[in-house]
Amino acid sequence: MPTTRLPSAGFSITIRIAVTADASAIGRLTTCVGDAGAIVTALDVVDSDPVSVVVDLTCDTADSSHADQVVQSLNGLAGVQVRKVSDRTFLLHLGGKIEVAPKVALRTRDELSRAYTPGVARVCLAIAENPSDARRLTIKRNTVAVVTDGSAVLGLGNIGPAAALPVMEGKAALFKRFGGVDAWPVVLDTQDTEEIIRIVKAIAPAYGGINLEDIAAPRCFEIEERLRDQLDIPVFHDDQHGTAICVLAALTNALRVVEKKLSDVRVVVSGAGAAGTAIMKLLLRQGVGDVIAYDRPGALHRGLPGLNPAWQWLAENTNKDRYAGDLPGALRGADVFIGVSAPNLLTGDDIAGMADQAIVFTLANPDPEVDPRAARQHAAVVATGRSDQPNQINNVLAFPGVFRGMLDAHAEQFTEDMALAAARAIADVVGYDKINPTVIVPSVFDARVAPAVAAAVRAAATGGTLPTTVSAEELPDVTDLTPPQR
Repeated sequence: MPTTRLPSAGFSITIRIAVTADASAIGRLTTCVGDAGAIVTALDVVDSDPVSVVVDLTCDTADSSHADQVVQSLNGLAGVQVRKVSDRTFLLHLGGKIEVAPKVALRTRDELSRAYTPGVARVCLAIAENPSDARRLTIKRNTVAVVTDGSAVLGLGNIGPAAALPVMEGKAALFKRFGGVDAWPVVLDTQDTEEIIRIVKAIAPAYGGINLEDIAAPRCFEIEERLRDQLDIPVFHDDQHGTAICVLAALTNALRVVEKKLSDVRVVVSGAGAAGTAIMKLLLRQGVGDVIAYDRPGALHRGLPGLNPAWQWLAENTNKDRYAGDLPGALRGADVFIGVSAPNLLTGDDIAGMADQAIVFTLANPDPEVDPRAARQHAAVVATGRSDQPNQINNVLAFPGVFRGMLDAHAEQFTEDMALAAARAIADVVGYDKINPTVIVPSVFDARVAPAVAAAVRAAATGGTLPTTVSAEELPDVTDLTPPQR
């Protein structure tokens, strides 16, 4: 029976099939796969003889069990033999996704003498005399550590450092692809706050910035705050600040679509963890009308007992009317819903109770807080975290450009001014003349995004200025994403 979930490239498989050679053989295969709810994306003939043909059929499925169903359906066809099934996602990860490549050829004895001993000693002594030269003469100039303890991997939870490594590799690949930044995974086999701080502080001399990733709240707040105080390089927790930047950028354009002002709207945020807290703080900094934070204790409000320090801060700085009911109740009359929490918390009827021209960002992955199709029946603008839905809010819009700008500026800290500048830059890439309910953020493959974000962050870091609004025509015309030579 076909799956009710949508197929995606994340569960793409290639099936090697031997089938009797007749005029309808290939058609039977593709029809069978389609009837099973998968999407055929490629079909290649591998071998043939007068009585049979061997093909590789590639299709997108919804999940692992759906892939098994597709294979079983093919096996049930007369004259068909399934010889091998390859999961294309696992194939992509074989041996890891990143590598180190030298920038010097080392073809001759002279080159070796300059790159290593004895010539390298002169460079070492120069840095010993003037430590700031490390930014100019080593990889520190363009390198970021992607640090995790594997305690809060998106959609997976506390899976530990080894299991988190594929995510960190992917992050490093995105840094290079979109920002020209050299990044390296640093996965720590400890979830002790003090030990994490000590380790990161100890390895910091090799890096121009620290990207904290997938560290559980509330520990992540203390780790970030203390590292910021102790290090002279930017410390950026992407789950907090990258998400907040992208959400503010998307909300900026969504409010333009519905012709509302941030200062006039009431926002409900489901999930007061790392991402939700950072989102709310950035919205408050921008002058949002009101915010209600909702998490396991319910709606956070002044007087609610037993709150940790992060939630206590939210309780004291949000929810003006001290609403204390359930999540659907908080939504009644609200202008904006932002979900960074758990799947299937709301229904379309809950969205129907929001204000006219409502905005819904349902960002839990892979299954959102409310079915986007149901939300679109009642909301004016809907965004998700999924790549198979319109208006994908993806942190890759932010972090490569943010770090590119901070590295270029030799910044020593990441600041809220940089976050606001980055959000404005992302929003303005779309352009006033292009935004509509299904286009409130640029594509993650829009080559203008990272340069625009980098320029905005660099200006914020160095005290420079950018136009209040940057039109698409004013942005750098980047036709490819070849990393700059640095």
